[in-house]
Formats: sequence, C-alpha cells, structure tokens
Amino acid sequence: MSAATRPTPDSEALFARAREVTPGGVNSPVRAFNAVGGTPRFIRSAAGAWLTDVDGNEYVDLICSWGPMLLGHAHPEVQAAVQAAVARGTSYGTPTEPEVELAEEIVARTPVERVRFVSSGTEATMSAIRLARGVTGRDVVVKFAGCYHGHVDALLASAGSGLATFAVPGTPGVPASSTELTLVLPYNDRSAVEKVFAEHGDRIACLITEAAPGNMGVVPPEPGFNRFLAETCARHGALFVSDEVMTGFRASKQGQWGLDGAVEGWRPDLVTFGKVMGGGFPAAAFGGRADVMGRLAPDGPVYQAGTLSGNPIATTAGLTTLRLATDEVYAHIGAAGETIKAAATEALAAAGVPHVIQASGTMFSVFLTEGPVRDFADASRTSSPAYAAFFHAMLDAGVYLPPSAYEAWFLSAAHDDRAVQTVLDALPAAARAAASALESA
Repeated sequence: MSAATRPTPDSEALFARAREVTPGGVNSPVRAFNAVGGTPRFIRSAAGAWLTDVDGNEYVDLICSWGPMLLGHAHPEVQAAVQAAVARGTSYGTPTEPEVELAEEIVARTPVERVRFVSSGTEATMSAIRLARGVTGRDVVVKFAGCYHGHVDALLASAGSGLATFAVPGTPGVPASSTELTLVLPYNDRSAVEKVFAEHGDRIACLITEAAPGNMGVVPPEPGFNRFLAETCARHGALFVSDEVMTGFRASKQGQWGLDGAVEGWRPDLVTFGKVMGGGFPAAAFGGRADVMGRLAPDGPVYQAGTLSGNPIATTAGLTTLRLATDEVYAHIGAAGETIKAAATEALAAAGVPHVIQASGTMFSVFLTEGPVRDFADASRTSSPAYAAFFHAMLDAGVYLPPSAYEAWFLSAAHDDRAVQTVLDALPAAARAAASALESA
C-alpha cells in the first residue's frame, strides 16, 4: 500500500521514541529528513527493489542503502552465504579464508596490489591519509570542496578565503589544529590544483578526491581530470588517493577507475573502498601500490588495526556480491537508469522546472538548477524547496528517493519493469509539485 493511501503513525511513534534516546532520532544525520521535512520512514524489511515500512507501506528504493545493494535487497544467494557463515561463528579475531578471497577479488578488479580491510569508509580514508603521511614524511593534505570522505577530523574542513588558504574546521568539535594542514580547492579546477602544488608541493603528503563525487550530487570529473591529478601528484612526490567508497564496484565493475583510469592508462597510489564490497554489511578497505602498502604494520612502521576488520560475515557477503556482479547486472542497472533519467528529464521539462541530470556510470542525480554542475558552488544552486516538494510527491506515490538534494540515486539488478514503471508513473506529479514550490519561493 502506498503512503498516499495510508498514514504513518508507527513511523511517527518510533521517531518520537528515537528522539528520546538518540541525537535527532537517527544514527546518521540525513536519515532525519531535516533537508526535506516530514517524518522519516522506519523500514521494517526490504526485498528486491522494494522497502516496506513499519506501517506496511511499500516503496521502490532508489537509495539502495546508499549504494551497497547492487543486487537488490535480500538476494537469495547472498542470504544463503551469510547464513552459512553465521552458522560457523560471527567473529574470531583471527585471519579467515573469506578475507583472503575477497582481497583477491578486489585486487583482480582494480588497480590496487595490496588491500587492508577496515569496518567503515571513514576508517578507510583516515588510514589511507595516515599511510600517505607516513610514506612521504609530509603533513599537508589537499581535498576538494563538496567531496566527503567520512567524518575524519582533518577532512571535515571548509575552504578559507583563497584557493590556497589553509582550511578551517567545518563543524564544531573539530579543533583548528586538525584542519590547519588541509587545503580545500574547487573541484574540476586544474588551475587551483597547479597553484596549490606550486606553492606547497614539497609539503603535500597526498591529494584525496572522490573518484566521481556523489556527495554533492553526482559531479563527474571532467575528461582527463583524474589523470591530471595523478600526474601532478607524481611530479611533486605526493600520493594520489582515489576515494571509491561510493563508486567502487558501483559506477562500473571496476568502479570509477574502470571508466577513466583503465582507459587513460594511469593508476592511483591509494584507493579506498566501501559500500558494495561489504554486500550490505559494515565493511570497507583501502589498498594501493605494494610498496606503499608495505609500510603498514606489521611489515612497516605505520600502525593501523581493528578488532572487526575482515569480519567473516561481512567479507562473505561482499565476496558473494562481487562474484554475482556480472556484466549483465551492470547492463541491466544502466538500462533502467537511462529509462528513469529520460523520463525525469521529460517530466521536469514539461513542468518548466530548471534541471540537469548528471551521471557517472550507474550513479546519477537530479539537480534542480540550470547545468552543467562542475563543482560544489554549482551544486549549491539547486533549489532545496523544489527538491523537498519533489521528494514528498515521489514518496507519496511509493518511490523512496534520497532525502537530500545533494545525494546520488542508485538502482539495483532487482529493479524490474514493475519497479521502474512505478517510478515513471510518479514523476509527472512530482515535477509539477517542484514547479509549484519554485513559484511560491
């Protein structure tokens, strides 16, 4: 039953209870619906392309747990593999066979030669930066505005007054000392990169970037931009860290690197992974060149450890997911995405709503502003009130979009004709709702 014909008293009651015991009632801020208003839906179960909330309402899922559910929810082969792994025990604190097999699978698909598992994307980026600093003996980190790399203190930074100004903390609780060695640049801006390396090149340990940003909406790297970053870092003795926590095994079978690096013939020094490689479980990884990874303990002096790193349940789920992620899976997701993007364009154009839809591989997002969107400043022009209206109209029609205008949309192999048609049917009314919000603004 859709939310249009049934209220959500159980979600409302749970949200009230949650706010008594959890900050904001949620365990990750975007889930609170603050950006779009209204009551978050508490999900009881999921299967294939569908979510079911605690009130029994069904929604076509276009967030897929923010990317990991490449095969859809509760895939029977993944479920069977996980159940068998659970029957053998949940955590040993020792090496296991699944972590070796998953590492082999990642190395076979990507430009990394060695990989180390952790439990979250934040851990992966934090560890990669520590390793880069340890290898280079330098301290300065370069990042781009609008790229999110987890809640690492040094990366929760906003730009200063100039392109090459050291950053200030972007959130309370992060001391200035944590970000004073972070430089923040506009994305897709080669001249800014050249300037900062000219001024600080001998102090820069690494440059980190989302391989294709998805945390300000999908803002693809301009052709050759990632290669330019890799070459610039190499010239100055810095490491190039490509954050593929979101794009890894999602944008393509080889992640974003498969769309540009494999074609252009370059490799990052370090890569971070998450989401899909955990098959829906808390798991992430960082990897890279053998000589760089060889500086990690116990082989080298840079320390990193984690009790649940390489957990046998998570690695089993990830391994099974990657083995099932065939070319046919990516082709299906790509085709479904093209259908939805075309319909969204048609509906928004018919309603007179300024918009641009941008994609990188199977990831895409809708900006309610004129395009193109090249960086965070461009992305910030999207109309939040129009997106909120669009979001709620889609939700009322049984389609669950990201509850933020600055997030990517995700599909899965389980998005069949019925699921896609549900989205298509919802778009015209949602576009009209967005148009009304713009007129009222």
